[in-house]
Amino acid sequence: MFKSAHPKLAGGKLTSRRSIASLAALAIGVAGFAGPAAAAPLPLFPFLPLPMLQQPMQPAPQAEAVPQDDDAVVTNELPARLRRQVVNYTTREAPGTIVIDTGNTYLYLVLGNGRAMRYGIGVGRDGFTWAGVQPITRKAEWPNWTPPAEMIARQPYLPRFMAGGPGNPLGARAMYLGGSIYRIHGTNAPSTIGTRVSSGCIRLTNADVADLYSRVNVGTKVVVLPIDRRADAAERSRG
Repeated sequence: MFKSAHPKLAGGKLTSRRSIASLAALAIGVAGFAGPAAAAPLPLFPFLPLPMLQQPMQPAPQAEAVPQDDDAVVTNELPARLRRQVVNYTTREAPGTIVIDTGNTYLYLVLGNGRAMRYGIGVGRDGFTWAGVQPITRKAEWPNWTPPAEMIARQPYLPRFMAGGPGNPLGARAMYLGGSIYRIHGTNAPSTIGTRVSSGCIRLTNADVADLYSRVNVGTKVVVLPIDRRADAAERSRG
């Protein structure tokens, strides 16, 4: 038999042939995996019903986002006076202070230089309004809701806990006031803006509460005026 005078070369040819064979097998395997375009894929878990296997993966909900399209519709449906807007506002309060005009269902964020950002709000119903000064002590996005004991006593049908989300009555954002049970928060019932229906909390549309939330910090001073005292009248009486 003829023997190669160059064993390395012969070994190289053998290796090369094996490599080609391996690549060919791999190509066939890939082609077999891909299959014809019309062929149905083999189920990875044949013991599960086929419809369940064919359902696409749903992305995880993004709790941080505020639904802009819905909020635009809500804002357009509000009466003009209740829409977020910059207004003339004379006050001795420092810029950054929040003033709640309970009687007129307005929240003012003092900007300084005789201007304020005004938001339409919903306030406490008869017997549940309050007045005073509190700082913002905590902020939360899509907050959980744990009704206080006082509310449970009045409305025992309420849930003891509700996770944050679009169906939560606290809405997209919440700012907690001092050590009280009151909050400035969003709402899943925007038609209540401009009304007196709450148990003392101040509510805004989700778009407005997200805007306010972005402008204030923990420690912000919040002045809540009595329901029979308008913000402009309060300033004139102090002048």
